[in-house]
Amino acid sequence: MTRPAGQAEELCTALERLGYRVHHQPLLELEPIEELGPGQRRIAMQLDLYQHVIFVSANAVRFGMDCFADYWPQIPVGLNWYAVGEATARLLETYGVPAISPGEVMSSEGLLALGPLQSVEGHRVLIVRGEGGRTLLRDALTGRGARVEELACYRRKCPALPPGALSALLEESGIRLILVSSGEAMANLQALLSPQESTKFRHIGLLVPSQRVASRAALEGFDHILVADNASDAAMIRAVQAFTPGSGE
Repeated sequence: MTRPAGQAEELCTALERLGYRVHHQPLLELEPIEELGPGQRRIAMQLDLYQHVIFVSANAVRFGMDCFADYWPQIPVGLNWYAVGEATARLLETYGVPAISPGEVMSSEGLLALGPLQSVEGHRVLIVRGEGGRTLLRDALTGRGARVEELACYRRKCPALPPGALSALLEESGIRLILVSSGEAMANLQALLSPQESTKFRHIGLLVPSQRVASRAALEGFDHILVADNASDAAMIRAVQAFTPGSGE
């Protein structure tokens, strides 16, 4: 299990109840951007001027809503709110914000297929996200004529593990399947394994949340890759139950 600290407990518990032996080693660390620059502060202060506000992850909700709270004791009304998936939408509901989500297609592509985001020419759109990452959502909405801005409210980091630590965990614990939570986690998995270690573990099972991450894993030389329907706990559990050691996907 490679999800960030504090975000894997429910899935780990569910898998353990099903009889699996689970190890949690975060491959991604998250931290808030404490001091927003002038441009980012302006965006947060002008929240009420946007027609559409999109959260690309549950982390974007956690950090983004904390950021908005610094400027908005009460969230403005009349905005259209969007969440990349049902878990993100449920988290927004805890802030009193109803959101539209694309259901099973938990991705930028799923968001772009939503009806209210088809005709956005002249509309102001805000994407709440972390630093870096894909630009597909911004580029596509800009192409549709929207005025798109982004609020980057947190950053991702690779955990500072000693050399050889991840390799030792995989070998000593007899890991058969790694649940890779995102493209960034996949990149950090590679960064924390030496080339020799990567070759050694290329036959280990990888469970990834999308075909995009699967393609990246294949390029890195992994040859036993299982693709879940999406990144939700339910989809991950279904995929784990379908996993057969030693058979490629």
